[in-house]
Formats: sequence, C-alpha cells, structure tokens
Amino acid sequence: MKLLGTMKDRNVFRVGMVYIVAAWVLVQVMDIILDDLVAPGWILQFIVFLCIAGFPLALWLSWTFALTPNGLRLEKHVDRSQWERPAVTRLDYVIVALLAAVIGLVALERFMPQALDTTAGRQVVSAPAPAEPEPEPVEIAENSIAVLPFDNLSDDAGQVYFSDGLADEILNALVKVDGLAVASRTSSFALKGDTRSIQQIARSLRVANILEGSVRKVGNRLRVTAQLIDAETDVHLWSDSYDRDLDDIFQVQEEIANAIVSALTVELGQELQAVSIARGTASVDAYDLYLRGRELFIARENLPLSWDLLQQVTHLDPKFARAWETLAAVHSVATSWFPGDGIDHESLALAAARRALELDPGLSMPHAVIGMKHEVTGAGYTGAIASLDTAIANDPNNATAFLWRGITLKDMGYAERALDDFDACLAVDPAYLNCQQYRASTLMTLGRVAEGVRQFEATLPYNFHSESDVFVSYYVKTGQEKMAYLVASLALRLPYAPVRDWIAVIEDPDGDHAAGLARFEEWGAANNIGICDMDTLAVDFGQTRCYTTIKTARMMWEPAAAGFRRSPAFSDWVDTHLADFWRENGFPGQCRETGDGGYTCD
Repeated sequence: MKLLGTMKDRNVFRVGMVYIVAAWVLVQVMDIILDDLVAPGWILQFIVFLCIAGFPLALWLSWTFALTPNGLRLEKHVDRSQWERPAVTRLDYVIVALLAAVIGLVALERFMPQALDTTAGRQVVSAPAPAEPEPEPVEIAENSIAVLPFDNLSDDAGQVYFSDGLADEILNALVKVDGLAVASRTSSFALKGDTRSIQQIARSLRVANILEGSVRKVGNRLRVTAQLIDAETDVHLWSDSYDRDLDDIFQVQEEIANAIVSALTVELGQELQAVSIARGTASVDAYDLYLRGRELFIARENLPLSWDLLQQVTHLDPKFARAWETLAAVHSVATSWFPGDGIDHESLALAAARRALELDPGLSMPHAVIGMKHEVTGAGYTGAIASLDTAIANDPNNATAFLWRGITLKDMGYAERALDDFDACLAVDPAYLNCQQYRASTLMTLGRVAEGVRQFEATLPYNFHSESDVFVSYYVKTGQEKMAYLVASLALRLPYAPVRDWIAVIEDPDGDHAAGLARFEEWGAANNIGICDMDTLAVDFGQTRCYTTIKTARMMWEPAAAGFRRSPAFSDWVDTHLADFWRENGFPGQCRETGDGGYTCD
C-alpha cells in the first residue's frame, strides 16, 4: 500500500493516463493522415510500436522526476512535505484537454467522414454515403428447381466432364416436365464451386428447390448420390445413392429425374408427369466421348478437339442423333472462331445437321444451324427465319435459337425485333454472355447508348468478347483512351494487332488513313483473315466493298455506315436480298417506303 501511495504522490498514475490518451490521439491522427497520403502500412505500425515502447519510459520518468513550482527536479532532491500542491494540477488540465480531443475525434469520425482529394491537392468533406436500398423482394415460384453441377469424386480429376454431363442430362429431362420451372444450365453451372449457402444460391437463381449430387466413377462401376433440398427450410425432400454398372447410366439418370418429379409432386401437391431419357446410343464409349466433346463446345474450349471427339462418336455409332446435332453446332460456330483455317466448316455443319434430322426430325439445333447457313443453302432470309422459327417451335427453351434468330433479324435491319429475341434468350438463360453482348450492341444501334454500355460492361468480368468491337468507338469518343485500346485488342482476339490505327481513324475519320489500313491488311494476311472479316473495323475504315455479302450484312446498319445506306450499292443489295421480305413482313423501323414504290433508310 505504501508503494501505491508513493506512486500516487509522484503522479505515476496521472502520467500513465496522460500518456495512454495522448498516444491514442496520436495514433488516430496519424492513421487519418497516412491513409489520405496513401503511405505504406508499416509507418503506422512503427508509430504504434514507439508508443508502446515509450510507456515504461514515461512511467520511469514520472517516478524519477517531479514537476515542482521551480521546474523539473529529481525526486531525491525534492522535499514533498515542504511543497504545497494545488488541488488541480497542470496534469489535470492536460488530461481534460486530451479527453476533449478524444471526444472530438470520435465525433468527427462518426458524423463527418472525410476523404482527401489527392488529385486536386485539397481536402474535401464528403457527405455520408446514402443508406443502401433494401433489396427488392424476389418472386420465387414453388415449382422451380436448379440442378447444380455434380461433384466429381472420381480419382481422375479429368472425369469432371462426366459428372457435369450426367447432371446436365437430368436437367434437360426436367426441363420437359410441364409445370416445372428449371433454371438454365448456364446460370446454375456458373455456380460450380460457389461457397455460399444453399439458400443464397437458390435466391440468386430464383428457385425454390436445389438438386445437388456427386459422381464416383471407378472402371466400369458408377456411384451416384443425389439430394433434393427445399432451399427455404434447408430440408432434404429426397436423397438416394445408386451403385450401377456404367452400362446403366441412362437408367440412373431416369431414376433420379423421376424421383425428383415424385418428391416435388408430394411437396407441391400437384401432379407432374414422369419423364424418360432416351438412350440415344447403346455404346458407352460413344456416350463418354459425346459428353467430353459437348462439354468442350459448351465452354468454347478447344473446339478442334471437340469436333474431333464428336466425329469419333459418329463413327462409333452413326445413329446417335444428338452427337450429329452437337457436331453441327460446333462446326457452325467454328466459322467465326477459326476464319481462314482451311476447313469448310459450313458444309460440315450442314451435313451434320441434315444427318441429325434424318435420325430425329424433332430436334431443334439442326434447324437453327441450317437457318444460319442460308447463304450456303441459297434459302435466303426467308428460309433462314423459317428454319429458326422451327427450331424454336421444337424447343422453346433453346436459348441459342433465339440468339441466332435475333442476329439474323439484326442483319435484316430489324433491330427492335432482334432485341425481343435477345430478351427471350435471356429469359431462358439469364447468364448467356453472347445474348447479353448482342443485346448490348443492338441497344447501341437503336441509339440507347447508356443502356448498351451498361449491359456490355456487365459482361467484362467474364472476359467474353463476341461483340466488343462495337464499343471501341464509344470509348474513343468519350475520352476513355485506355479502355478503347483494351477493348479493341480483345475484340480482335489475335495478338499484335495495330489497334492504334483503328483508334486514329475513329478520332479523325476524314484524315488519310491509307497507311493504317495497309498495316491492318498486312497483319490480317499474316493471321489468315481479311479486313472484311473485322466487321466494325471495316466500317470505321470506310471499306464499303465489305458490305455486299450476306455474311457481312450487319455492317450496313452500323451508325458509321449511314452514308452507304444512301448509296446505289445499298439499294442494289436490298433489292436482291431483303426488299421482298420487307414488303411482305413490314419495313424495319429506320426504313420506309417512298411514293414511287421504292424505299429509303436513315
């Protein structure tokens, strides 16, 4: 007790309190200053270390020295019995001042957050951020389900295509159940590896039920586990495991699909019809290769390997209609993915599509492929729309058929109708990036620039660039030069393109850009593509010679091609390919008939 009394007499406690409060104030002030100056984090850590290290020193100084009316003296030279101390000392004033500083800092941080505008070299007081709005309630139908990709538990990590394929087959079977809403494959499979709760995943997909499972494949044996979960309550409505030979894969898929239908029938209190899964092939090897090839096509990864695997499938089982259908789809898109590779993908796509329809006339995708190859078939735009209409009638959930019909309508000048099809595509599959980007570019064509840019930029985190070229001009004209260079480079896909020449012609369209065009043509020749294969770039360089084929018809409707739309070449092209369809089905919004039986387009 004598020690504590001595410490009190020597102001050790007061000095300790002053030191702690002062150190706290110092750290807070330096935190604000260093944060605004974007200083390295170690500086603040060093200041905190000094404050902690100095605390014992402060206590030692308080014990060793005394603050007397005559100044600072060593304690051993001070006779405290002869020294009358005031009731309130200078240390008390210091404590009060520091406490006031603490209260002030807390109030400032709580009610007046500040940010330093380092670009202007001045401090700007920012208003408190507005409270985030409450999320809008999401309407979720009871009769809705998402099928998540099944986990691959096989020793071979490369078997993931098999587990994904099995889940996809179940999803496709459930899609055919009347009265059951099924989240698209693209949307649900995009959540592979997502660590959120089932409830959060279901909310993001806007479904009430989730099917998840796992697949273990060892040799010719298969173990499949699946469980159906009510997302709101996290209650397992049904779960089961299946141990089968690989030969029974189609039976397992059908059993799981019908078990889900049965469980949901009980849960929803309404009858859902049973489903069946056609084998398609009796060859397990052919089916395995089919799953591998289809998975590569869906992911747009290594398309050459995809069509090679699918070609092997058709040799193993020439009557496997879905293999022919997928092979047709792969060759159909390969035309744009691999221009100039020396392979006649269009003829291969048409041959595969026709073979698929011979085997199964009720398929959807082969009709869509034939519709998109109307230039080769000679069916024209009338035949193209008819084939795409059939594809959608055969499968109203074929998002790609909506996409392709929208692209065709856009080529024909029907931007508004194309937008309707892109909306329908996204209603079926909200995560379909190609639909999103075509919708964005169509909004730009319609002059709805802010909407188009917003939709396009929402796709950038996924590094997808089917329609990026349309937006290069926007970024140049709005002064976003770095973004323009980035998007231009990504839009052309191949490295070392002279994009500076593209940017230059947008900045000064009336200048002499012959040298820049020559550099692009030289670069294109080295990569087996011509200037007319570069769509918007050809428009920006004024290459009207590129507008006169059906393959490049979309160029004619670019805002920068307005001059061409007033030229005789445009009228000749429309008279050859579109005029009859327009007169029978209505003119596009930017075109109208003239009194002499002709037409004009803005």
